[in-house]
Amino acid sequence: MNVGQTVNWEGGDNCPNISADGLSLYFASSGSRNAPGAPRWYNLWVATRATTEDDWGTPKNLGPSINSPLIDSCPSISADDLSLYFMSNRTGGQGEFDIWMTSRVTKEHDWSPPVNLGPVVNSSANDLFPHISANGSILYFCPAMPGGFGGLYGDIWQVSILPVVDFNGDGIVDSVDVCMMLDYWHTDEPLYDIAPMPFGDGIVDVKDLVLLAEHLTIKEDEPNEPDLP
Repeated sequence: MNVGQTVNWEGGDNCPNISADGLSLYFASSGSRNAPGAPRWYNLWVATRATTEDDWGTPKNLGPSINSPLIDSCPSISADDLSLYFMSNRTGGQGEFDIWMTSRVTKEHDWSPPVNLGPVVNSSANDLFPHISANGSILYFCPAMPGGFGGLYGDIWQVSILPVVDFNGDGIVDSVDVCMMLDYWHTDEPLYDIAPMPFGDGIVDVKDLVLLAEHLTIKEDEPNEPDLP
């Protein structure tokens, strides 16, 4: 079923990605839909609806804080609707097309300025079609880099999104890191706001402590507790 003229238009729409609750539809749209007389580049848009039984509302451009004068396409929204990944050939990247991301504290907040995922993820080749896993821990994408089978068309790769839990950078996660987190309890300090993955929820609380506890280092020379009779 065609989604209809409220969402689609004659200039071209592609790369749809729907939020986990089914209420936000992110996609790329081209041409003068972006602005009268604009080049036929793609920008990111979103259409919303009140319930999954309602029709989609009029799409909204994500605006100049997210979109560039060049191509922004292939959005992928995280399950909590707070992180958005996309590909772009805007300036500031590693190659012609790179993967970028933006985040927000809540659905009512504005999106943050997009950041390039950097050389750990992006290569000097094209890095295309990002897709974040449902649990926010893996990013799938298609880089056209050496070591694959698809040549210029790329292959499917993945990269893990891991929390930074060694806060003091000493190579172990221990009680010192726990105390550092507790010093910022119930604040919005981003260094310790690590849960839910991948970018926290705006407050340091028990969810962050639970995630930190999953990474605590257990030293091999620590004695085990005796077995109970």
